[in-house]
Amino acid sequence: MQAFAYSNPASVADAARAAAADGAKLIAGGQSLLGSMKLGLAAPEALVDLGAIADLKGITVAGGVVKIGAMTTHAAVAASADVQKAIPALADLAGKIGDRQVRNRGTLGGSLANNDPAACYPAAVLGLGATVHTNTRNIAADDFFKGLYETALAEGEVITAVSFPVPEKAGWQKFKQPASRFSIVGVFVSKGSQGVRVAVTGAGAGVFRATDLEARLASNWSAAALAGAQVSADGLNTDLHGSAEYRAALIPVLAGRAVG
Repeated sequence: MQAFAYSNPASVADAARAAAADGAKLIAGGQSLLGSMKLGLAAPEALVDLGAIADLKGITVAGGVVKIGAMTTHAAVAASADVQKAIPALADLAGKIGDRQVRNRGTLGGSLANNDPAACYPAAVLGLGATVHTNTRNIAADDFFKGLYETALAEGEVITAVSFPVPEKAGWQKFKQPASRFSIVGVFVSKGSQGVRVAVTGAGAGVFRATDLEARLASNWSAAALAGAQVSADGLNTDLHGSAEYRAALIPVLAGRAVG
């Protein structure tokens, strides 16, 4: 790796100022960024470490909302009794991300800012209709994810927390790549104040909603409602792990399993 400057700010305001500098990059758990740097795929001139900012960590449940700080690790979400009670599917998803090292270093905010097309957390955020909070604004899940590794975040904008509305029902199913444990296809379903939502990760260039499946489940929340459902393979990924047609076939199957 090339040389780079390093800072460890103690506040979100200081982090945002440091991140606004040319060539600077925010780092959370570092599970994606450090690997990219080692491979020469990323070469930031400065790293701004968010690890010392206490305000970015923690979980609260109040008023039908689970709010999770951006620097809260996957392991902490999975182990939280509050999350397990309020949104069991979210705790289940967090507990199946990567391996122990990834779960104990990786963070919610880092995963969302990176927006890997096969990451798990984007499916939960979109599938639950969550709100992403930053140091400057609140962004609805439907407006946050823009495409391959692309989000609505501006340069220097810092994710501070994510608010998940507690659903009436929710479920998560992932068909994983066995080595990386990323989703070949992952499907998060929910039914709540925002209606029925079905979010898919791993299948395309980024997380997306399967609106045809949502319509079926809105009429009948059951696996039987998805019997015979088909998803178009147009625009889906084809790689050594599976064709676009294979991924398309997996989506309604996993959605049915997630509904239970």
